[in-house]
Amino acid sequence: MAVFSLKRAIPNAPKAQVAAAGAAGNPLVGNFMTYTADFNRSAAIQIPTISRARDLICSMVGCLEIHQYGKQWMDDEYEDIELPDDTWFHQPDPNVTRNFIMSWTTDDLLFYGRAFWIVTSRFGNGFPATFTWVPANDVQTRDQAGPQWFGPSKEVYFNGYRLDPNDVVQFLSPIQGLLTMGARSIRTNINLDTSAERFAKNQTPAGVLKQTEGEPLSAEELSELAAGFAAARNNNAIAALNQYVDWKESYMDPSKLQLTEARTYQALEMARIANIPPYLVGAPTGSGMTYQNAQQARQDLYLFGAKPFIDCIEQTLSMNNVTPRGRYIYLDVESYLEEAQMEPDQDNAAPGRAPTNETEDDNDSTNS
Repeated sequence: MAVFSLKRAIPNAPKAQVAAAGAAGNPLVGNFMTYTADFNRSAAIQIPTISRARDLICSMVGCLEIHQYGKQWMDDEYEDIELPDDTWFHQPDPNVTRNFIMSWTTDDLLFYGRAFWIVTSRFGNGFPATFTWVPANDVQTRDQAGPQWFGPSKEVYFNGYRLDPNDVVQFLSPIQGLLTMGARSIRTNINLDTSAERFAKNQTPAGVLKQTEGEPLSAEELSELAAGFAAARNNNAIAALNQYVDWKESYMDPSKLQLTEARTYQALEMARIANIPPYLVGAPTGSGMTYQNAQQARQDLYLFGAKPFIDCIEQTLSMNNVTPRGRYIYLDVESYLEEAQMEPDQDNAAPGRAPTNETEDDNDSTNS
């Protein structure tokens, strides 16, 4: 991987900032009363493994700084040249932090397979100056129904209002959205959690009330008897029955239903559909794979979990509708990985574009 050279930095020319066409011509953009939360995502995020995987991936991407570089031909190959940051790199949306907009962009990529930014203002040269994130759940593309996306849409609507495609930055994930790709596994996990919750609510073991004598009770009377018995058990551990009713404890319990084993396996399944190493979310690995230190854990999180989304964001923001031709956006992954191996009193390392083998070379020379 090439290392940046600062021999020649190309400064940005002063640019006047002008407003875009009313947030892509949609009056609902920025009106948070019209934003909605997806029911399917709300159900999935309640699964602890998915919540943990989401937080790990999104928090990592959200903390990465945005930089850019260019390419210059040097004798026999191109050399990466570090360029000054544009003004929006530090805060793409002036109303929220960079961490917020980058984290929720990654969230949409993870759950829906795509994300959207709206251009809210432009520089005098026509390139975007500020953006705002809109929830992918509220965006409809009439030329693509999904859940597989084939390219940028030319018919983009936000809560029923058409958006100008020229003012919409469309991030398309290389991975299909988790809510559709893992729908069956998510439903299975929710059903297991519901069963576990039902057993957790019962203060007494499950059982059957059986009438032994007297006039047979109707279905409604039996239901009232069972409901009254269950309500009484929630308030008092001692029960009293007459000679006409007998209580028999059920032999079905969580251990016989293998709820514990099933939920443990589903934790592993959730890690699989989230494309994250199981040990990072506390799921059983099923092998001898364990992390050795914080640096290795961060590298695994980056390589197996976050890298597809980071590449998607970098390459989308490097397209000619966002960045001038010849400039390339990158998220500073190297600094994130270096933090894990820094001493407590060590200064922050110089930012870089991606992991290199310099650390390995240093370790080799030290060992020798």
